[in-house]
Amino acid sequence: MIDGAIPYLWCPVCREPLARRERALRCPRRHSFDMARQGYADLSAGRLPHTGDSAEMVADRAGFLAAGHYSFIADALAGHPADGLVLDAGTGTGDYLAWFLDAAPGATGLGLDVSKPALRRAAKAHPRAAAVLTDLWRPLPVADAVAGVVLNVFAPRNGPEFHRVLRPDGVLLVVTPAADHLAELIAAHGLIQVDPDKAARVSGSLGEHFALASSVTLRRELTLTAAEARTLIGMTPSARHVPADGLPTHGLTVTAAVDVAAYRPLPRASG
Repeated sequence: MIDGAIPYLWCPVCREPLARRERALRCPRRHSFDMARQGYADLSAGRLPHTGDSAEMVADRAGFLAAGHYSFIADALAGHPADGLVLDAGTGTGDYLAWFLDAAPGATGLGLDVSKPALRRAAKAHPRAAAVLTDLWRPLPVADAVAGVVLNVFAPRNGPEFHRVLRPDGVLLVVTPAADHLAELIAAHGLIQVDPDKAARVSGSLGEHFALASSVTLRRELTLTAAEARTLIGMTPSARHVPADGLPTHGLTVTAAVDVAAYRPLPRASG
């Protein structure tokens, strides 16, 4: 529900607080932002340069996550204590945020994403979660220092903005693919490989604003049917590059390997 998250939001145009007026969010300067009938708020404040995951990719992701294949990732995130606002930057279907909120009964969730098909699901993912349309590369429509936790799961990382919205005592939890993530599927079907410089790029995007507190690599062997393997491909960027006749026709075992890192915000510059 959007109402619980409104105190943490601000106008993306003038940075004034927002209030709900029926099916819109408005600020004191009369900037107005529509609420979609599916429940998410559009705080994009203008034309977006990209539209994110397609409806087909979102449907595949929802089905794959519902089967529990990545529950070990959700469990690792939900082990962190939280109160106040939990911000999920790149929330997708909202599954990870919902899992986290189930383990944090005193927290309020806010999922941000650029994909409208994803937000239609995220808006209904949990009774204490709100969903907002915005581009993670732009200034976020979120007030300063209000989030106790920022989640970032397989999503873009805007280090300066994450630092701005996170409380000084908060934590940023980042999930990225490890080098051997889905290696069997990549080798068999020519999927896009994990960037070998991934760790360096993550460090570069966060290093000026955060200090690494902990990091762990998690691995699981996933035994997938052919249909599940096709769904897994369909929820990744490779979905646009694999022809129909190149999709799996039989079951296989795949290694899921991810790095889960916790970062603490560095002190804010004075002045």
